[in-house]
Amino acid sequence: MARNHKLDRIDLRILSTLQLDGRIPNVKLADAVGLTPSPCLERLKRLEQAGYIRRYGAEIDLARLGEHVTVFAQVTLRGHGRDSFTRFEKAIRAVPEIVEAHKMGGGFDYLLKFVCADIASYQALSEKLIQGRLAIGQYFSYVVIEPVKQFAGYPLDKLAKR
Repeated sequence: MARNHKLDRIDLRILSTLQLDGRIPNVKLADAVGLTPSPCLERLKRLEQAGYIRRYGAEIDLARLGEHVTVFAQVTLRGHGRDSFTRFEKAIRAVPEIVEAHKMGGGFDYLLKFVCADIASYQALSEKLIQGRLAIGQYFSYVVIEPVKQFAGYPLDKLAKR
């Protein structure tokens, strides 16, 4: 199955099922998608080899670990040359508390998602970034009060090329 291979409805069902339960046994996965176990496993291996499945992981309940705070930050750099973007992206990749980073088009350059132990930890981290040599021009923080909808998988049936 080449990376450009058009996925059929069974492939999409396999991927949709796996993104909700990456540890589902092959027998149950096959039953969920309407196949027998052997062809299901063959399809799964082809999807993995073709790069449709990048990795398997676990969703961690952060509240059980202890208190934490989630903060989004809008960042605009002073300079918009390649070096400014490269230096900034290298720096944020090295910060474990930045769990997501997106380069944006529009009114600001980056949207960062932080998960920190508390506001004081976030404040210290953001001050370190702002005072560093990253040429940050503007920096706005937005503290999450309560998550309303968490990521629960991509709408694969709506995203797959028809």
